[in-house]
Amino acid sequence: MQSDALRAAGCSRIWTETASGATTARPQLDDLFSHLRSGDTLVVWRLDRLGRSLPHLLQVVTDLEERGIGFRSVTEAIDTTTAGGKLIFSIFGALAEFERNLIRERTSAGLAAARARGRVGGRPPKMTTKKIKQAKLMRDNGMSQTEIAEILGVGRTTLYRHLK
Repeated sequence: MQSDALRAAGCSRIWTETASGATTARPQLDDLFSHLRSGDTLVVWRLDRLGRSLPHLLQVVTDLEERGIGFRSVTEAIDTTTAGGKLIFSIFGALAEFERNLIRERTSAGLAAARARGRVGGRPPKMTTKKIKQAKLMRDNGMSQTEIAEILGVGRTTLYRHLK
């Protein structure tokens, strides 16, 4: 069905990728990009056939435009070789940036709210105040720092950092 629609759209050569769009290794797509030349137009069945996400798709289309290659989607009626298609893609770009900013703002607000409730991010420290006192006592009793680190279940570097 997709191949028929692409032939009907005037495609002279069709690349078929069997790998999932979610995987980063896509040999057919890499081969396709190596064959495209300035003045060509890349035609896809649907936008999701080309990009894993909106930012990835925008990056691919931007790279194509920089090389002088047009882009067209059969089902979404997007064509970057026309002024209207370029406008639509510019809007997509603005929406992607808006989404990134929203995520950034929500993340910052969530972290600030957690800090206000007394939560601290990150994993708990390996060296507690109790362990530091214990380590100093062991060192004062002549134990090596390697032995102390092993007993306390911490790395030597972590121990050195807290005993200096």
